Amino acid sequence: MEQEIASLVATPKLSPVETMRHSAAHVMAHAITRMYPKAQFGVGPHIEHGFYYDVLFPDAVTEDLLPKIEAEMKKVIQEGKSFSHSVLPREKAEDFFREKGQLFKLEIMKDLNLQNVSLYQEGAFTDMCQGPHVASTKEIKAFKLTHMAGAYWRGNEKNPMLTRIYGLCFQTQKELDDHLLMLEEAKKRDHRKLGKELDLFSFHPEAPAMPFFHAKGTVVYNQLQNLMRKLYRKYGYDEVITPQVLDVDLWHKSGHYANYKENMYFSKQDDRDVAVKPMNCPCHALIFSTSQHSYRELPLRMADFGRLHRYERSGVTGGLTRVRSFCQDDGHIFAREDQIGEEVANVIRMIREVYTVFGFPEPLVYLSTRPEKSLGTDELWQRAEAALEDAIKVNKLEYKINAGDGAFYGPKIDFNIKDALGRYFQLSTIQLDYSLPERFNLEYVDADNSRKRPVMIHRAVLGSLERFFGILIEHCAGAFPFWCAPIQARFVPINDSHIAYCKEAAARLNALGLRVDVDDSNASMGAKTRIAQTQKIPFMLAVGDREMQAASFSVRKYGEKTSANMNEAEVTALFQKLADPL
Repeated sequence: MEQEIASLVATPKLSPVETMRHSAAHVMAHAITRMYPKAQFGVGPHIEHGFYYDVLFPDAVTEDLLPKIEAEMKKVIQEGKSFSHSVLPREKAEDFFREKGQLFKLEIMKDLNLQNVSLYQEGAFTDMCQGPHVASTKEIKAFKLTHMAGAYWRGNEKNPMLTRIYGLCFQTQKELDDHLLMLEEAKKRDHRKLGKELDLFSFHPEAPAMPFFHAKGTVVYNQLQNLMRKLYRKYGYDEVITPQVLDVDLWHKSGHYANYKENMYFSKQDDRDVAVKPMNCPCHALIFSTSQHSYRELPLRMADFGRLHRYERSGVTGGLTRVRSFCQDDGHIFAREDQIGEEVANVIRMIREVYTVFGFPEPLVYLSTRPEKSLGTDELWQRAEAALEDAIKVNKLEYKINAGDGAFYGPKIDFNIKDALGRYFQLSTIQLDYSLPERFNLEYVDADNSRKRPVMIHRAVLGSLERFFGILIEHCAGAFPFWCAPIQARFVPINDSHIAYCKEAAARLNALGLRVDVDDSNASMGAKTRIAQTQKIPFMLAVGDREMQAASFSVRKYGEKTSANMNEAEVTALFQKLADPL
């Protein structure tokens, strides 16, 4: 929310559709004012696919109100009023909004220390805004209000709880309809819904925003780690294990205390202040520092699946995508400066290999530059940003600059993948860090026997395994690829006389490291089939008299209506091939 407030200082550059969405937020506020003259407004920016506005209503409201607001918005739009811009001295603007009872606007003016206040008027409604807006309300095309959510003013739970009203807005009705269809499909794929239905994970009030992975979910989780471990062997990483609780002095030294302490958990241990680690990088710096390194040893690549804990405000946590306890496929590379390009290229190759496994198309790539809170000198940041930009260009990646979104210790390359529904998620990251080696006095002996600082490359491919798990569930609608499915195949005997045959075959497959079971319940064949389909098991192998006599199975793949007869050797060969994602 602070970014939205800060945007009131200067006129943002918006595309035509973004301008329309921003204007729709203004029109929604106008409509609400007609219905609730005493409503107070926070901020109302455009967002991807639409807009929202934070509102303090005089009375409690429910989502039943949304169609009524929509109807009033359509009236405002049909009036065809133009948006006129004016600027008032702060004192006059304060008098105006105080008279209107818009106290949040007064707070914004004070915090931004505005001397002059930009206003936009449309008909009888005036809003504090930098614009831009469409010329007339009639230019606002297809829109729909979707839902409400609670939002603390300025993201602080000590402040009033406002009602955030979300809306969609597109240039054409077809675009809106297509997006609504996608949202309906997304509801069916919601990882929180499927996680419960497929018995993968749960959340409990005893550990808010910290997931409990059930047996089936743990299988998927471990398979994701195993995938990365195979790649670690291929790309020359050594896996390490580091502590979860460390002295606060370490976090002062690393810079996390000064730049990240509001997201950390602290405690006492033997009269010492300690913190639960939110990141692995200082631990890997300590390991590097335990011995002398030659330039010949570099690059040195460490990987760590250690658990991390970060305090996320309750208002932003949700399902697996934003949690407080998680694990990353975390890695750090200690390298000479002349090795940066090659090492970044290797990480990019690894990222592309993983994306191919999951069927993700080429990602959107962003170079995120120095943020407001950061460590290090201007010269170091310029070198780091230039090195990453060179690596992006050498690897022929199309990219955009994401100004000010780097980590506090260095710039980064972020990779945004598109899932099966066309939604983008930030996933992999490569970060270049000159600061931590300096702060930890890390050295290696160069060819001329001089001591030099290594650079540190932070990288994650899947990112948070919890978040990736949630994305994967929705990407494949809970029908996991064979290699990571909790149950890869289920034998379904038609009657009790076929159970022994199924169990013997299942035992042989399980002995090969596959995950198969037998449905020996008393349910009908139709019921057993429905259960296997509901659980999204990749293969069902039915067995009756004919199959037993032919020493075969009737094999049906999930989502398909036809079956194929296969003998055990054929089934084994197929399953072993599918079990290796690489």
